[in-house]
Amino acid sequence: MDVPLPLAAPMRDIDADALIRAMGMSARAAAATLAMAPTAQKAEALTRAAALLRDRSADILAANAQDIARADASGMADAMRDRLRLDPARVEGIAAALEAVAALDDPVGRVIDASERPNGLKLSRVRVPLGVIGIIYESRPNVTADAGALALMAGNAAILRGGSEARASNAAIHTALADGIEAAGLPRDAVQMIPTSDRAAVGALLRARGLVDIIIPRGGKGLVARVQDEASVPVLAHLDGINHSFVHASADPAMAEAIVVNAKLRRTGVCGATETVLLDRGYPAAVALVTALLDAGCALRGDPEACALDPRIAPADATDWDTEYLDAICSVRVVDGLDGALAHIAAHASHHTDAIIAEDAVVAERFLAEVDSAIVMWNASTQFADGGEFGLGAEIGISTGRLHARGPVALEGLTTYKWVVRGTGQARP
Repeated sequence: MDVPLPLAAPMRDIDADALIRAMGMSARAAAATLAMAPTAQKAEALTRAAALLRDRSADILAANAQDIARADASGMADAMRDRLRLDPARVEGIAAALEAVAALDDPVGRVIDASERPNGLKLSRVRVPLGVIGIIYESRPNVTADAGALALMAGNAAILRGGSEARASNAAIHTALADGIEAAGLPRDAVQMIPTSDRAAVGALLRARGLVDIIIPRGGKGLVARVQDEASVPVLAHLDGINHSFVHASADPAMAEAIVVNAKLRRTGVCGATETVLLDRGYPAAVALVTALLDAGCALRGDPEACALDPRIAPADATDWDTEYLDAICSVRVVDGLDGALAHIAAHASHHTDAIIAEDAVVAERFLAEVDSAIVMWNASTQFADGGEFGLGAEIGISTGRLHARGPVALEGLTTYKWVVRGTGQARP
């Protein structure tokens, strides 16, 4: 449905519950069509949308310039502005991501497993779409395309609610996506965007049981906490990315330095960025590693042993170990070997992504087995915590929970399954 409302309409002119009810009903109708749509038609919708994004790149960049101007006027932090900013390469990346999703294997209809009972009943578990997905996100305009594409390819309808800071960019990207979907003969309402930035619409979406099957929040801790507190619809979420890189005594110094600098500074505003570096007390090149971070422009906050490594390291306070900086800031702690690292991670991690840099395979395998996070890594940058890097195409987010899906959530994570039973006339005795 095309809702004839301005992007930031004041809530006094809108009945939020009525708006979400209307969007939910049209999404439910679209979802029924999508659940039966052939793979080729869904892929065609995304490739057409990718072509439109490229054709309209100038318009999308002009819309993004409006958002950036508002961000500059509001004093938005550099890390958040980096998430918001688009350039020709990033628009191309968004288009390419749509094509990558279109090329993925369609999970809908896939048989997970099958068996035959002694009475001759044949049972199978078959992947089916979740239905209607509400997606609430902040800052990053690419999520509009990524989330819509993944939902559609997995046979779901989506209701998107982007942050007000990206409203012009999101609207331009969404229009291209919806036009591509419609051009492929699928319902335009397969991916809808809530046309108001008022928070009351979020509340209405969170209460839309029966119309919305699951909510996926993607943003800061405040947003996700609100969604988890207020939603009567099931939520698939992570709160934050307090990620650790543990440098074991056996680590190769050149490898450790390269990995840690990349893990922290490649892009500081992504959820896979390392926020705490744990240094084994026995690691021989600790000074060189912290020097590399400092010289690269990273502010460090450390415990007393870490502060002794370089006078530029400021003392950490208790909150630093539980902070997702999303900036060129990192906490550093010296720990007593693997056990010390495991204890710190257990106390402070957000169960997102944690890595060990080590040459000792026994130690590394123990780390991989004992750290209870959605993603655990050995000798790799935590910045690889990304659905695209995992070969999943775009991702809709990284789940740190234990139910339904964990880690990067892509096509398979946006499906559930049903049991299919085939008989030959059996009646239960």
